[in-house]
Amino acid sequence: MAIESPSQSPSPSPSQAARLLSRTNAVKTTTGLAPGYLQANLVILPSRYSSAFQDLCARNPVPCPLLGLTPVGNPQKILPEGCIKHDDFDIRTDFPSYVVHAEDGKSVRVKTDILDEWTSDHVGFLIGCSFSFEDALTRNGLRICHQLAGNVVAMYQSTIPVLPAGVFWGSSMVVSMRTYLPSEIERVRDITRPFLATHGEPVAWGWEGAKSIGVRDIHNPDFGDAQEFKEGEVPVFWVCRSPHYHNVACGVTPQVAVRHAVRAGRVQGVTMAHEPGHMLVTDWTVEDLPRIPGRIAELGRV
Repeated sequence: MAIESPSQSPSPSPSQAARLLSRTNAVKTTTGLAPGYLQANLVILPSRYSSAFQDLCARNPVPCPLLGLTPVGNPQKILPEGCIKHDDFDIRTDFPSYVVHAEDGKSVRVKTDILDEWTSDHVGFLIGCSFSFEDALTRNGLRICHQLAGNVVAMYQSTIPVLPAGVFWGSSMVVSMRTYLPSEIERVRDITRPFLATHGEPVAWGWEGAKSIGVRDIHNPDFGDAQEFKEGEVPVFWVCRSPHYHNVACGVTPQVAVRHAVRAGRVQGVTMAHEPGHMLVTDWTVEDLPRIPGRIAELGRV
């Protein structure tokens, strides 16, 4: 009688495999991981601020595109269904690196998990990330400078204001930057334009474009790593939704809005976020982009 070999667990999907790498701190940055799957930024707040934060996302849908959120106090479930499809998920461990902001708004700790900081009163929000469209750029022969260098995308504080919502007011947008030749910019715009749930197309580029949004020193980003420019390349920015800049943004913007509110004393309690460049790979795919806003709208308020 033949002896049957024990059944083996199915191989993890690319998105689940990326989360396992993140959970074990085996990646420096998630850029380039699991092509075709959407990546997410993170904001974690005490539940009393969750409604105002959802309003912030609703008023600023491109710089703050909501992909999913946890029920109050439950770090192992993401709504709506489909964002995370595997039962082993844990928002406290599945980002490569976290930033914890103390109640004074000044003390900051970087941690590889937030198992000790998460409480039964916290709510986690997943915000769309521009890393999601980088695979499309690469497939079309457009280089991603920070991927090739093995570092984190450069990000800058701009002078473009965030539309206010409740306690979240008075902050400005953060922009991410990639380098391209002027002859490539129209292709970059065309390729990234459909990705509205993950910040869409760039609308500022070149050295004058940098000045127009308040970026003065391209070699000293506020977040991430400085990038090397090849001959002839210019900066290309994914900026914010405002009266002059529509449908483009950087996902660190909601983090900055929260930090601004904490420092102003309008938000109290421990808040958390991902470290820039260290995202969550979700199970949403590029094909899901058109239906995500409707799925989020169906959730109502936490």
